[in-house]
Amino acid sequence: MFQGFTPAAVEFLWGVRLNNNREWFTAHKQEYLTLVDAPLRELSQQLWEAMVHAYPKDGFQQHVCRIYRDARRLHGRGPYKDHLWLVIARPNEDRLGRPAFYFEIAPNYFSYGCGFWDMSPETAAKHRARIDRDPKPLAAIARRLERSKFSLFGESYKRPKGDVGKLLNPWYNLRNIGVSFDDNCEGVLFTPALYDDILEAFHFLMPFYRYFDTLPGDASPKEAT
Repeated sequence: MFQGFTPAAVEFLWGVRLNNNREWFTAHKQEYLTLVDAPLRELSQQLWEAMVHAYPKDGFQQHVCRIYRDARRLHGRGPYKDHLWLVIARPNEDRLGRPAFYFEIAPNYFSYGCGFWDMSPETAAKHRARIDRDPKPLAAIARRLERSKFSLFGESYKRPKGDVGKLLNPWYNLRNIGVSFDDNCEGVLFTPALYDDILEAFHFLMPFYRYFDTLPGDASPKEAT
């Protein structure tokens, strides 16, 4: 049963950031397993069970990231991640990309929300075509999120793809899209209530998830013309 993280877990993640080498991690590996990995997996399991119960037809799966970076992709960084996350999403069997719910903990913040990080150029084109065709469904989602604690995030195109008005321009001109709530490592992070906050957020973000999860099934813009 998830009981919350502890200040010691945050101190461990700071230790990874400041001492990202094999000698330090080997000496502190048990702290990682006890303070970070175990509660993260407990949180993931509880969230996954709740989401499967609430949305049984979605076939949600869970994934908890490993602390070890891919040795082939270090790019001058240390061998260990100083921020760790869990993801709940449908399996990506068709390789078209899917949005996902997530929670992330780092030395200086924690975050949760829903994002579509691996949106292909074709799916991004379908996203813009859907807005061009009927902006009202996404506009309703955007207005709902503006009244919430969540913020839009994503990587913008170097050149805007178009102008569809103040409300939807940020959505239209992102190459990947997500909404998140970010906070400092304090307060609810250290209590069992964190689970309740995240689960409530996942339910709240379900319209966002549904909207983007159906995008890959749209006809390509070329086929629609």
